[in-house]
Amino acid sequence: MIAVIKGDIVSSRKVQDQNIWINPLKKLFDTWGKYPKDWELVWGDFFQIQLEDPAQALEKSLEIKALIKSIPQFDGPKTSSPIDVRMAIGIGEKSYQGERISESNGQAFVLAAAQFDRLKKQKTHLAINSPWEEFDKEINLYLKLSGIFMDTWSNSSAELVKILLSDRALTQEEIGMKLGIKQNSVSGRWNRAQVDSLFEVLEMYRQKIKRYLSC
Repeated sequence: MIAVIKGDIVSSRKVQDQNIWINPLKKLFDTWGKYPKDWELVWGDFFQIQLEDPAQALEKSLEIKALIKSIPQFDGPKTSSPIDVRMAIGIGEKSYQGERISESNGQAFVLAAAQFDRLKKQKTHLAINSPWEEFDKEINLYLKLSGIFMDTWSNSSAELVKILLSDRALTQEEIGMKLGIKQNSVSGRWNRAQVDSLFEVLEMYRQKIKRYLSC
C-alpha cells in the first residue's frame, strides 16, 4: 500500500509573489520524491504527492501545513500567514505507475480524490480516507480537533513546528539557537503551538496505521 496526498493552497491569490510559497514547497517535495513521477504542482496551487510508506503520510502533511502557515504577511502587521493548505490523504493500493503522478492510478488515488472533494463540505483542512472505516472515523476526529489550533498557528508557531518535524531530536535550547531566541521563549511557542498534543496525534496515527497495515 501507498499514501497519496492531494491538496491545494487556500487563498493563494492573496499573495502577490507566488514564489514565496511555491519554491519552498517544491524544495520540500524534492526531498521526498522525484518530479513528476512522485509529485506535481499544477494549476497554480494544486499539488499531489505519493509516499511509499503510509505511516509517514500524516507527518508529511503536517510538514506541509507548518511550511505554508510559516509564510509571513508582507503587506500588514499581522503575524499569521495569508494562506493555508487543504489536504486529503488517501491510503490504498497503486495499480498503475505513470511517468507523471497525474497519470498514475489505483485505490490510494481514488480515495484521496474522493476525500479531497469532501473537504469543503466538511469544513476541515485535513482528513484521511482509507479502506478501514473505523480507522478513518477515529483519526479524522483527532484531525478535526487538532485543526482548531493548527489552522490558527501564527508564523512563529508554524516555524517552530516546521523545525521540530525536520528533526525530532532537537532540544528546546537547540531550537532556540536556530530561531535566535531564548529557551523560555521556545517553551512559550511550544505551548501556544500545542506541540505535545500534535505529537500525541502523530504517535496514535503511527501505531494504528501499522496495526492495520499488518492485518
